Amino acid sequence: MKQSRKRRGRRVVVDTSVVISGIAAFKPSFVAGKNDSGDLLYEWVARGGFAWLVTAEILDEYKEVARRLKVRPSVAGHLINLLNEAAQEVAVESVFEISPDPGDNAFCACAQAGRADFLVTLNPKDFPQGKLPAKVVSPFDLLQVLRPRRRWR
Repeated sequence: MKQSRKRRGRRVVVDTSVVISGIAAFKPSFVAGKNDSGDLLYEWVARGGFAWLVTAEILDEYKEVARRLKVRPSVAGHLINLLNEAAQEVAVESVFEISPDPGDNAFCACAQAGRADFLVTLNPKDFPQGKLPAKVVSPFDLLQVLRPRRRWR
């Protein structure tokens, strides 16, 4: 992965559910405020508001699920290319069984090894907060952290 467009700020692991929901928000074109997952993807692409942490296994899952759900290859491929260019790859030494969904253990391991601040998902029950140092949040919750409302006096 190239580090030329290294993202600053909070360190985030993004579950596949958010990626697929976010991609759906760009069909036929993106409209802000209609889909929190789409808004989160836009926040990363347009503003670089957080460091997106990945492993090769996570990227493979994004691709496989997008293919299985028949996401337009050009759209899914564009996001994967962006992630290859700008996400921060995390080296994971071992994967522990943390999640009740074994497929989500790779995300938990990435969050631990990458010292993630947040793990963003649409399925919080699959990520036991008590076993993870990263805060498990929804896309909406993370957007509130990334773009706090200004208070005018």
